[in-house]
Amino acid sequence: MPDPTPQEAGPPPLTLAGARTGMRLTLPLVPGVIVFGTAFGAAAAQKGLDLWLTLSLSAFVFAGASQMVALELWREVWTWPTLLYLVAVTATINGRMVLMGAAIAPHVKAMPRGIRLLNFFVLVDANWLVATRYHGEGGRDLGVIVGAGAMLWALWLLATIPGFLAGALVTRPEAFGLDLVMPIFFAVMLVPLWKGLGPAIPWIAAGAVALATSALVDGYAFIVVGALAGALAGALRDG
Repeated sequence: MPDPTPQEAGPPPLTLAGARTGMRLTLPLVPGVIVFGTAFGAAAAQKGLDLWLTLSLSAFVFAGASQMVALELWREVWTWPTLLYLVAVTATINGRMVLMGAAIAPHVKAMPRGIRLLNFFVLVDANWLVATRYHGEGGRDLGVIVGAGAMLWALWLLATIPGFLAGALVTRPEAFGLDLVMPIFFAVMLVPLWKGLGPAIPWIAAGAVALATSALVDGYAFIVVGALAGALAGALRDG
């Protein structure tokens, strides 16, 4: 996709046009975000959380998978061991963000400090993938990743409210095939990034190691292990 605001060589621009482009590129994700945001709200209500606490989790944590896992581990009475276990599990799930942040760091280093911090706050798999594809196609506008992240954050937060109020709305999205929306989106977004078998070696390594780890080890370690395997394979290939 061409840069919405083509510029001469120099610092990459950060424009509202780019932010709008980022929002538009996330439109295929809207149904999935709404469904899973709603499901999180419903699950939180069933766990007995207040609306303000549920909204706070969506607004300040903004990590769908780890929010769901946190609800599974939620306790009415907390002890230090259970709290540390929750921290360890969510840190494992979100550990991939370290590698994702490092991958986009060269693109966002020109951002003003405040906007750069905002960008990392709203960074999730979807807008990271949107931005990676956009930059891979020659786009330079830094507003794309910020706009995509801001839109996903707002949708997630808003979708939490009706789910909480309904209590049990869409408790089994897989019954309607709605749980496939995000995987299909990611698969479609990855196809244009295909550059041949050689550059795909890190993808293959990450996927194979993640599948093997998932089969051998309970929990969510496969996310971090797979990401590290892909990063190592990429480093060895480039080296």
